Amino acid sequence: MGAEDQLFERFGKAFAAGHVLFRDGEHGKEMFVIQAGKVRISKRVRDTEKTLAVLGAGEFFGEMSILNDKPRSADAIVDEEAKLLVIDPKTFEAMIRGNAEIAIRMIKKLAGRLQEADTQIENLLLKDHNSRVVHFLTSMAKNGKPEDGGVRVEITPRDLSQKMGLEIEQVNDVINKLVKAKLCRIVENGFLISDANKMREFLEFLEMKEKFGDIG
Repeated sequence: MGAEDQLFERFGKAFAAGHVLFRDGEHGKEMFVIQAGKVRISKRVRDTEKTLAVLGAGEFFGEMSILNDKPRSADAIVDEEAKLLVIDPKTFEAMIRGNAEIAIRMIKKLAGRLQEADTQIENLLLKDHNSRVVHFLTSMAKNGKPEDGGVRVEITPRDLSQKMGLEIEQVNDVINKLVKAKLCRIVENGFLISDANKMREFLEFLEMKEKFGDIG
């Protein structure tokens, strides 16, 4: 039996797609590590359900309720049938104390989430949906995968719309404009940004247009 199987035998549970792991505001005393499948983290802002992240194998979530003993700050729903490790506070503390590598990985992951939160806040300050979509793709391109012909970012139009609280039609409209301008191409499970610098220049143009309006 492999290490992952041993962990699942001890701490694991299987969940069907659509299962609600926890809701915003609930008191929580456990965190989760994804062995397989996907989990969507979302939050309702006024009347809009906003996707904060779609997490896959190797990711963890729900740790803040263990670290600060406060209610959950978002919803967690199984997006694809998942195998999760369910870790209680005592086990979590033992893991951190006994393995420095786990602690370092967690610190790096939390730092990355703080940076992503800053990017989302910056994105929300933009009023025009064109600017918001371009800003989001430009931010993702910084950590994208270099490929022949550009940088690949893995996110679907559906995930883009949910993450930013926009209608799917608005997102597709912007994507079509970017494709027509040859700034990106649609590829499997994402987009290929042809030239990240030109994309940033286009974003600056949109931000200036939003700030000063059209000059007739």
